[in-house]
Amino acid sequence: MTSSEAITAHVEEWLSAHGEEAIGWRHYLHEHPELSHEEHATTQFIVDKLEKAGLKPKRLTPTGAYVDIGEPGSDGRRLAIRADMDALPIDEETGLTYSSTVPGVSHACGHDLHVTVALSTACALATCAESLNPGVRFIFQPAEEVMDGGAPEVIEQGVLDGVAAIYAVHAEPKLKVGSIGIRTGAITSAGDVLEITVTGPGGHTSRPQQTTDVVYALSSVVTQLPALLSRRVDPRTGTVLVFGAIHAGHAANAIPKEGTIMGTIRTADIAVWRRIQPLMEELIGQIIAPTGCTYSINYIRGVPPVVNDEVATAVIAEAVGAAAVQAPQSSGGEDFSWYLEHVPGSMARLGCWSGEGEKKDLHCSDMLVDDRAVAVGVRLFVAIARKFGEKYPGLG
Repeated sequence: MTSSEAITAHVEEWLSAHGEEAIGWRHYLHEHPELSHEEHATTQFIVDKLEKAGLKPKRLTPTGAYVDIGEPGSDGRRLAIRADMDALPIDEETGLTYSSTVPGVSHACGHDLHVTVALSTACALATCAESLNPGVRFIFQPAEEVMDGGAPEVIEQGVLDGVAAIYAVHAEPKLKVGSIGIRTGAITSAGDVLEITVTGPGGHTSRPQQTTDVVYALSSVVTQLPALLSRRVDPRTGTVLVFGAIHAGHAANAIPKEGTIMGTIRTADIAVWRRIQPLMEELIGQIIAPTGCTYSINYIRGVPPVVNDEVATAVIAEAVGAAAVQAPQSSGGEDFSWYLEHVPGSMARLGCWSGEGEKKDLHCSDMLVDDRAVAVGVRLFVAIARKFGEKYPGLG
């Protein structure tokens, strides 16, 4: 039996003995969600399970942990697998027997699945660590759901030191369990937040010529800025500006002194993302200038797009074979992108729809995960580790 075959045999044995227990882990995490940077109990749960498996995890600050299994490869580096841990400020409405016990907080993005898959894989590989070549580092990361993500914080703590490549999965409730969505290039988008405050002296709506019209200025930005953006940026980059909030005034016959609009800017092109802020500021100034209003811009940088490396994605494709399907490019953001600024890697979509009933969506109060996705995810990570060691030991 080759070392690769031995790994598979050990993992299948672990799944046979502990698969139901692992599902119980997910149910427990689902019942006890924690918001970004508050994942103390989740961190303790992870550390306890890793230590029980004979591993020596290291805690991150303020929350999170990582653990190494096996020795680095001949070049001194290892493979990394990342799982995010935080929940969302959303009331759960699934009706599950293991629904969230925390009011206003739930795992509506599947991070309980991510943690369980990575934790189960780590515990399974602990039974055959000597067969791994190279070894694997598991990173349990906090605060993915907040700008600009928890990834930069843990990277600063050295989790990528000695890492050749990194992988992750994201729950996909619109993909049937057993299927793995893969994509070379951008699989998510950058996501920035734009807030514009416009001010003026205010006045009566019967005499707009004697003041500056804040509402008109805001409306001009809302209608003109997306159109101008589409003329200044290649539309093939998937660059989209959408406003989600507008606030100004309280009376029909009064021009207010101040108003605010807020929206998001998304792009699948990392080069566009790096130059988008000054372009937006230029266009906003040009639109507002004729109105005579004054304005201020609060531009919040989010995360760059997740751009999957071609070779790293080929590892997944070869590892899963017929289970692979082409994943669409998403306009959502994901802070896994920060890791890919340092090392090559790839994120895959892990199907978690049961195949029956309505397909839900991420960040929805009734989002569901099929428990069978746990074992599928474990086998995926193990297959990646095997294929990586067999074919691309020098990746990076």
